[in-house]
Amino acid sequence: MPIFEFRCLECGSLFEKLFMNPEEQVEILCPRCNSPNFERVVSRTNYITGVGKQGKTPRLSSKDCGQGNSCTTLELPGYRR
Repeated sequence: MPIFEFRCLECGSLFEKLFMNPEEQVEILCPRCNSPNFERVVSRTNYITGVGKQGKTPRLSSKDCGQGNSCTTLELPGYRR
C-alpha cells in the first residue's frame, strides 16, 4: 500500500494519498483548496546503512578546535557522511 506525495498547482499545498488497491480509480483533490490540479512529488527516503560495523551505542568524541576551543561530536551507529 504505497503512499504518494503531491503538490497542489493552485495553492502549493503538499499532501499525501494512500492507495489501497492499484486497480482502483481514485479522484484526487487538494485537501486545502479542492483543486484537481497537482503534480507528484518524489519523496526523500530515510535509511541508515552500515549498522553493526562499529559499536552499537552512540559515542561522544572531543578534539581541540584551536584557540583554546574544543569540539564535541556525537557519533551514531550506522551513520557516515
